[in-house]
Amino acid sequence: MKILFVSGELIGSAICQKLHKEGNEVKLYIHKPDWRRCLEGVVPKVNDWQKELNWVGKEGLIIFDDVIFGEDQDELRREGYRVVGGSRLADRLENERHYFHKILNDYGVATLPSYDFSSVTKAIKFIKKNPDRWVIKQNSHISSLNYLGKNKNDVNDVVDVLREYKRRKISPVHIQKFADGVEVGVARYFNGNDWVGPVEINHEHKKLFNGDTGPLTPEMGTILWYADENIRLFTDILDKLKPHLREIKFCGDIDINCIINEEGAWPLEATPRFGTPASEIHVELNQSPWSDFLSAVSDGLPFVLDYSKEFGIAVSLTCPPFPYSPNIFNRIGNQLFPKKIIFKNLSEEEMNHIHFEEVSRLKDGAYKWSGQCGWVLHVTEKGKDIAEARDKVYKIVSKINLPNLHYRKDIGEKVMNNDLQKLKNGDGFNF
Repeated sequence: MKILFVSGELIGSAICQKLHKEGNEVKLYIHKPDWRRCLEGVVPKVNDWQKELNWVGKEGLIIFDDVIFGEDQDELRREGYRVVGGSRLADRLENERHYFHKILNDYGVATLPSYDFSSVTKAIKFIKKNPDRWVIKQNSHISSLNYLGKNKNDVNDVVDVLREYKRRKISPVHIQKFADGVEVGVARYFNGNDWVGPVEINHEHKKLFNGDTGPLTPEMGTILWYADENIRLFTDILDKLKPHLREIKFCGDIDINCIINEEGAWPLEATPRFGTPASEIHVELNQSPWSDFLSAVSDGLPFVLDYSKEFGIAVSLTCPPFPYSPNIFNRIGNQLFPKKIIFKNLSEEEMNHIHFEEVSRLKDGAYKWSGQCGWVLHVTEKGKDIAEARDKVYKIVSKINLPNLHYRKDIGEKVMNNDLQKLKNGDGFNF
């Protein structure tokens, strides 16, 4: 099958590579400049996706992996192309948190108090009048600027962060009341008419260092497994959006991140697109051909997905400037470091568990880090329990070397030793 893969910043890179490995004719377009040198020698690339529409035709598949192409996707669907991904209104679910919460409320799903402010000054004034533990979030998937207030009665730390927002001319501002509990994601594919495939449960690890300390990152690793659709986290929250997803012609994977505590489950944000490294674990667990599955997603057809019922794990391997933007890092200094990636005695089977993001393959067969952001690659495995999955994935990770390589060694520990037990004793969410 001919597949045109249109990427913002390689969020869906693992699926793109898997489609290529399955024997499909794949052409990859990368929109954002900091990623354009990635995956050279790995997947065929093009410089202008719109010039490839005649090539892919209306029999092929066009896949979008980010929330910056919504209007293009709407237009392509009107013209009769087969499209996987969001839409203009689907993009709003992620880009405008307050809008997402309103949609949830319209379908009877309760949310935490949250507010949007057009200016930082207005946000500071509100917080001073209403002291509490407030969370500052961006209306995007840039998590490094998010901040979690530390003290319910002293909001000076939150105000200081907002003043930095003002200095950097960041607006608008979204704040949300803090809720303590276990953070869990619930996700599923939607084909424009109905759900496709199993329900997904995931636990993200967003802090840079072991023990959930340090700055926020896009993601350092994930635990993920598939669940029955009767689980309350799906029936009480995600499934409520089914009429809306049908109305906005959404055809893709949508995730809702939630906090679960003794009061129930509180939706925080939506991700109506592929996620990293959740998609890498999908590639690990899904056993049906991806071209068949995504064709059903684009065409509004049912599909019985063959998949592993084990626990999946992903560990993200990074290097500087991650998790910070290359714009605030000395790129010249970064170029002083060797960029060659060494895979030590990895078998072909072990290499199948490695998913490149900011990696290119040289003519001599060697691999190098070729990006600017430092989210280099992701390693996945699966096991009958989280402990087995952890053992297997870290054996592969130990055979990979790159100067200044960084990764967390505790992905999944808190989930298996603490969080799952809390959920079993909690509000009946059938974990």
